[in-house]
Amino acid sequence: MTFTPVTDPVAGSVAVSALIGLIPLVTFFVLLAIVKTKAHVAGAFALLAALVVAVAAYNMPPALAGLAASQGAVFGAFPVFWIVLAAVWLYQVTVLSGRFEDLRRIFDRLGDGDLRIQAILIAFCFGGLMEALAGFGAPVAITATMLMAIGLKPLRAAATVLVANTAPVAFGAIAIPITTAGALTGIPAAHIGSIVGRQTPLLAFVVPLLLLLIVDGWRGLKDAWLPALVTGLAFGLAQFLCSNYFSYELTDVVASLVGLGAAILFLRVVKPRGSAAARERLGVAAAAVPGPGATEASLTTARTWMALFPYLLVIVVFAASKLWKLGVDIPAALAATDVKVNWPVLHDAILGADGKPVSSTVYTFQWLSGPGTLLLISGLIIAAVYSRFDDGGRFRLRFPNAVAELWRTFVKMRFAALTIVLVLAIAYVMNLSGQTVAIGTWLAGTGAAFAFLSPILGWIGTAVTGSDTSANALFAKLQATAGHAAGIDPSLLVAANTSGGVVGKLISPQNLAIAATSVGMDGQESVILRKVLWWSVGMLLVLCALVFLQSTPVLGWMLP
Repeated sequence: MTFTPVTDPVAGSVAVSALIGLIPLVTFFVLLAIVKTKAHVAGAFALLAALVVAVAAYNMPPALAGLAASQGAVFGAFPVFWIVLAAVWLYQVTVLSGRFEDLRRIFDRLGDGDLRIQAILIAFCFGGLMEALAGFGAPVAITATMLMAIGLKPLRAAATVLVANTAPVAFGAIAIPITTAGALTGIPAAHIGSIVGRQTPLLAFVVPLLLLLIVDGWRGLKDAWLPALVTGLAFGLAQFLCSNYFSYELTDVVASLVGLGAAILFLRVVKPRGSAAARERLGVAAAAVPGPGATEASLTTARTWMALFPYLLVIVVFAASKLWKLGVDIPAALAATDVKVNWPVLHDAILGADGKPVSSTVYTFQWLSGPGTLLLISGLIIAAVYSRFDDGGRFRLRFPNAVAELWRTFVKMRFAALTIVLVLAIAYVMNLSGQTVAIGTWLAGTGAAFAFLSPILGWIGTAVTGSDTSANALFAKLQATAGHAAGIDPSLLVAANTSGGVVGKLISPQNLAIAATSVGMDGQESVILRKVLWWSVGMLLVLCALVFLQSTPVLGWMLP
């Protein structure tokens, strides 16, 4: 029993096949956004739709469709949900220890007491750094809990971190989406990275301004637009320079640190207006955000370092796991522990056009090298340090209680886990049956106009899978082929796929579930979706227009 996906299984028409292939996605988003069902209920019905379409329309054997769903479900559980669980648990450890209150005071000092600026520093700069090192949902989970801790309401916190987690995504996890695109297309990854570095910085310029609108509306934008703009400009400029002239892999690390540094330095000179009024509008009591006097009086140097310790440790652990090659090649050593499993039956049965098994049916069990395990290791170290150094009993944490919190966190997140498992099962069924590629092929058949539509492929791919890397794995080769056929620079279209994916991530069901769980809105993913959908669509249209103009003499000069 073998199966080779085709793009026109229905009446020999790519267009009809693509429209039918959209049924699972339409089912999910209609149930979620219009019918307002729970996310795991919408996921269950959408999975059923994906299976029916795969078998009845795309002629996939039922057993193989079920096995595709099973591989996606396992991938959803590990590593995806494992990352979220570890990130939320790490935050809970800091809360149990009492140290998170000190971290709130630190961000109050860095943000000059302005909740809106703190949100930008946490969600955009610190979140960008987490995206650079970890990716896969960890930045959303960690920064959402941090925004809740400084006083933002759940819906605002979720929307803020989702919109913030856009501009850094293309270069996330040490730029693995770009490296993947290069490997699949034969185009040098550094060249793709340099083009992406001439697209996503335009998003970086404006994202901090959008965050002000989300956090505090037009009043917030009027009062604090200048520091937000400086942060975005510094981040975007660093992203451009690093991706083009230094290292595309380290782009987000450099950009996040430069953006954070620029914001802190600028705030020494220019203060945002209306900080107290903003706290009042947002319903954050003044006592919840200590003033500068109280901060200085109670926050010693030792307590400052202990409050920052968890996040500094996470940065060190992830940086070492991705970059350290002096003496011991840590990335290689960790990668050597990965266990690759040819998914039973499925691997030998799903064949590409060349008659060989497709690579996506190989499941990689990253039991040690995965971001979730690295977060767990970080959390255990943090718990041990916090239980040993309790500042004379002021910050009391028992190590066994910290470990037990992992189970309690899982119990709270069990429905979010189910949602993530179902969403990834949908993605795998759609991908392995040919539904996703049929949609992409249909869009690619538009000729010269495809330059405008090109980012939409990355947007759809990331919305389906929750990963810009996966979107490139699906569509990078297709983009390059379509570019050759239409007389458009293939490198531009592959980069556009990557850039389009960054604005698809904030409406990905996977990311919506992560955000909802992190802010305590389990089952209310539909509410968050309605809050962020139009931001995603708006940024996508900007990217579509930019890529189209870059394919013409109007903005062709922007390309390397």
